Amino acid sequence: MRRNNEKQTRYVPHHSGISWRPVKKKVSTASVVFIFFLLVSALVFVGWIDISIFSSTSSSSSDKPIQRTTGKSPKKQEFPLKCTKGNKNQTCPKNYYPTTTHNPDRPISSSNKTCPSYFRWIHEDLRHWKHTGITRKMVEGARKTAHFRLVIVNGKAYVEKYRESIQTRDMFSLWGILQLLRLYPGRLPDLELMFDCDDRPVVPSNDFLGPNAGPPPLFRYCSDWSSLDIVFPDWSFWGWAEINIKPWKSVLEDIKKGNTRTKWKDRVPYAYWKGNPSVAPTRNDLLKCNVSDKDDWNTHLYIQDWVQESKQGYKQSNLEDQCTHRGMVPLEHYWPIRDNRKCTSLKFAVEWGNNHTQKAQAIGEAASNFIQEDLKMDYVYDYMFHLLNEYAKLLKFKPSIPQGAVELCSETMACPAKGTLEKFMVESMVKSPSDLIPCTLPPPYDPSSLRGFLKRKDKSIKQVEMWENKYWKNLNKKQ
Repeated sequence: MRRNNEKQTRYVPHHSGISWRPVKKKVSTASVVFIFFLLVSALVFVGWIDISIFSSTSSSSSDKPIQRTTGKSPKKQEFPLKCTKGNKNQTCPKNYYPTTTHNPDRPISSSNKTCPSYFRWIHEDLRHWKHTGITRKMVEGARKTAHFRLVIVNGKAYVEKYRESIQTRDMFSLWGILQLLRLYPGRLPDLELMFDCDDRPVVPSNDFLGPNAGPPPLFRYCSDWSSLDIVFPDWSFWGWAEINIKPWKSVLEDIKKGNTRTKWKDRVPYAYWKGNPSVAPTRNDLLKCNVSDKDDWNTHLYIQDWVQESKQGYKQSNLEDQCTHRGMVPLEHYWPIRDNRKCTSLKFAVEWGNNHTQKAQAIGEAASNFIQEDLKMDYVYDYMFHLLNEYAKLLKFKPSIPQGAVELCSETMACPAKGTLEKFMVESMVKSPSDLIPCTLPPPYDPSSLRGFLKRKDKSIKQVEMWENKYWKNLNKKQ
């Protein structure tokens, strides 16, 4: 969702650790997080998706791909790694990607599948350049904080690196883009973009007011309501090697299994959080609400020592083993906007869930279905596909390969890799081009529907605050 952002954040979901962030990376179990109805309705996913996700048409039976019957199925085209043994300077093989969009001997199936509703935010993220387009000067304006420039020309990727990112964030983000090129070869247009691998947004909307303000288009993992940074899928979808978080496809399967071990009614009726509190003041603040001999705030909060975990082989960090409590604290969304009575608010939310088990369980199941269906890797790639295509249409200049840029391909990244890096890259590598076209991008919000969405968001927050105030008054009366 490791997220230090102290604003209400909107980002592509990821599975990056013990406390997830949401297109964010952050939820660490499938259904546990959403037991907090009062938090979910107003705070989790605020500004990112609307309530329609829980009845999304993308998972209905009518969205099944329409397969063409062509008799005997031709052999599926594959892209194996072509590593050169003993070659320390691995280069990209010649013609390693096909120049056509698909294998002519294997027809592409048409599909009536519509992308999940959160794809609509692609239009909103790019809305600031809709009328002016994106000039080279604007792109260069994003260089001061960018970690790298990505260029795609004629279906091939090139990178110009400016500075080192935290751990291997830049490496796995670039790896993900390479896999997109393998999945949809020949279907991405030429483009040029700047990418910042840090967490917090750095393009304030107040600095670029007016229709011709020309903000720098900067891609990153997170943004918020007061920033113009363009949201991109989290690097950990392809693996977080430093803390042994596997690629998302594997993690999702593990979470599905872990979620079935204990029925919801048999889980610990407490809120749960586990992470490293030293990375943000909000996390240290949260620890004040841990259960103690003096107070019981219906919370179990655990400190994660990543150094110790690495020595023990990350045996206590498996996400699938954390489906044990009825609730999880959505820290980065909820905590920063509460000015007081935080521990009481947590206690209230947990008690509400325990007292309304059927509603809470239904919300958890709906959210679990959303994570399992609408956050599949297929949709991650389709989100990237539509985002980059929409972005490329706005460019007012012809992308070109910078002097000193390095050509990237799966071989230059995976062949020299060792240990966990190699393992995760091989595991998350796209081996064949897709036989399906990407899902259909839903239209942008019209002004009235967007205003309606924001109005419902504000109403939900006020409703939660009203419930909290009522709970607080009743608690004072009892005392």
